[in-house]
Amino acid sequence: MVKRISTQIVKQILCASMVVIVMAPIILTLFAALKTKADMVTTSPLLLPEWGRVTFDNFKDVLSDKYLLIGFKNTGIILMVSIFFNVMFGTITAFIIERFEFRGKKLVVSLFFIGMLIPTFVTEIARFQVIQGLGLYNTLGAPIVIYVASDLMQLYIYRQFISGLSVSLDEAALIDGCSYFGLFVKIIFPLLAPATATVCIIKAINIINDMYIPYLYMPKNKLRTLTTFLMDYANAQLGSWQTLAAGIIIIMIPTIVIYVFFQRYILAGVAAGAVKE
Repeated sequence: MVKRISTQIVKQILCASMVVIVMAPIILTLFAALKTKADMVTTSPLLLPEWGRVTFDNFKDVLSDKYLLIGFKNTGIILMVSIFFNVMFGTITAFIIERFEFRGKKLVVSLFFIGMLIPTFVTEIARFQVIQGLGLYNTLGAPIVIYVASDLMQLYIYRQFISGLSVSLDEAALIDGCSYFGLFVKIIFPLLAPATATVCIIKAINIINDMYIPYLYMPKNKLRTLTTFLMDYANAQLGSWQTLAAGIIIIMIPTIVIYVFFQRYILAGVAAGAVKE
């Protein structure tokens, strides 16, 4: 009994420590965003200023920047288009691989997973040349093509999920006169809703937080995303830590909202396709 209680105490301490490690930077950033420039110097970073000195002017300054709205718009366009094609290509490809036998199937699957294993920076020069050759450099099409083509995580999730669906569903639908296209659209795709939710959430968080691809392939000011806006804003606000902290909090909001409201779908979608019955 003593050993069990001791184990539980150790587990609770470890969990609490991890929560503090994860949340501390976010809380300190929020504290900084609520301070004036003078309070940044005179108060501890671990404490809020006196209630009467709490200010929201830093958030007003960030929200008044015209490039913030441009960043939200561009990020939204890239997000919606990329996720749409990721879901479409991912579900169709996974369905074909899991339900059909064809010559070279093992080779195709192997190539997909080899593509997942190769580090991105190894192929960066070739990828840059491809984007330029397609005329997509300095357009919203560049990150969209990269997000759709370079990350095959959705294929793994959909394959695991489809492998857990009974083949009897396919046979019953085909016997009733349903075509393969109808089978996919009317039966398979609706059943992939948990996996689709998982893919959408993970992809959305990755795309919103990515700075490297938008910065490299879309240097124009009118093509700024949220992350590149924040980077340029940080350079412009050098020394104004409280304003920069407010910008960080604002940029974090979409990711936090997505994760808080849909985190249960991430675990449900991954687990649902992980076990066969």
